[in-house]
Amino acid sequence: MRTFVSSRCILPLALFALLAPAARTAEPAPKAIRPESRFELPATDDGLPGAGPVRRYEWFQNLWRDRRSGWAKRVQQDQGAIVFLGDSITQGWTELGAVFPGTKVANRGISGDTTRGVLIRLQEDVLALNPRGIVLLIGTNDLEEQATPETITGNLKLILAALRQHNPALPVVLCQVFPSSAAKKRPAEQIRKINQLYHAAVKDEPQVTMLETHALFADAQGDAKPGEFPDLLHPNRIGYAKWLAALRPMLEFSGMIPAWPDNFTAEPGFVNLFNGRDLTGWGYPDGTTFDGKDASTDGRFVARNGRLIVTVSRAERKTLRVVTKQAFPRDFVLKLEFRASPNADSGIYIREPQLQCRDYLIAGPFSDLKHYRPLDWNEVVVTVKGGLAHATCNGEVLIDAMPVPATGPIGLESDRGQMEYRRLRLQELR
Repeated sequence: MRTFVSSRCILPLALFALLAPAARTAEPAPKAIRPESRFELPATDDGLPGAGPVRRYEWFQNLWRDRRSGWAKRVQQDQGAIVFLGDSITQGWTELGAVFPGTKVANRGISGDTTRGVLIRLQEDVLALNPRGIVLLIGTNDLEEQATPETITGNLKLILAALRQHNPALPVVLCQVFPSSAAKKRPAEQIRKINQLYHAAVKDEPQVTMLETHALFADAQGDAKPGEFPDLLHPNRIGYAKWLAALRPMLEFSGMIPAWPDNFTAEPGFVNLFNGRDLTGWGYPDGTTFDGKDASTDGRFVARNGRLIVTVSRAERKTLRVVTKQAFPRDFVLKLEFRASPNADSGIYIREPQLQCRDYLIAGPFSDLKHYRPLDWNEVVVTVKGGLAHATCNGEVLIDAMPVPATGPIGLESDRGQMEYRRLRLQELR
């Protein structure tokens, strides 16, 4: 807290100094204040926002001061950047500029930091940049310092409130706390609890999208995999590459980075079911239609970047379905591509029955696919003949003979996670 002296007190003090006897003992001149002193870690918790641990190890205090004073010299240069905010996992992503070419990014990670530490430095390190967007990963170090999941989540809410107050439309991608290990004082059940509370905290925050990074990295026991986290805490190059692949669709959807162009043209005989611009021709089964609109009224289905995007649900297991207005009574071949966020759960309705379309290797049910490309585009081909549907993913059989009704629309489901569909096209068979 800064203390200000009233201007009414300055003149009398100055006169007293001038009128004092010349022979009085001179006091030593005050020490010069270092320019970086305002970036020192506060000595105590008194008056600090939030709750829980603030680390004060000597190495951390030095790192906190050095990184923050260095960033202060770049405030103008980093205006409008996408800010990656967090602890050592973020600080260690030294290739941010290279993996997002042409996009201004600012790494504001400090090794060892906690949610309360981020809250303390939020204004000067982040908001002063008027960021274009935020990628936030924080909370694991709080656990090592024995903070409860409730305390950690309380600080997260304060961080999000400050971001919202600065700019209510500021897009934020909140990454779930990565898995680690009980050996690192970060047991799986505690990390799961934090992530559950994080999800509940952002369900009414429309500018915040949660990315399921825990499911992306966790093994069957919920711990980090040594092949991606050699010390069971920090990702290696493989881990960072997976994080990047998971983040890219979220950043494209939010407009933080440009989407890669897709100049695809349907094969002769195929008709596009989605025009790439809006939801014309699609609606809800109750008769609500979205012709000329780029999003459904509830925002669960959005046309953007040439894709029909199923957005992240704000509620647990609240499923919705969008369908074509047109029904298809004749035999047909349906082709499309999808890209699933980690653990995403969606589906393709073939007239009426649903073909599960998910992040298969994590969410199942086709977890043994050899050609599935996680976090990348995959092609599904569905052939309907004589009331039976045959479906493949990248050439591998998903279902061989699923009974379907005599007629009905094509539909897509919204359940969990972000799912993108593109190149939706259909050819009726003669």
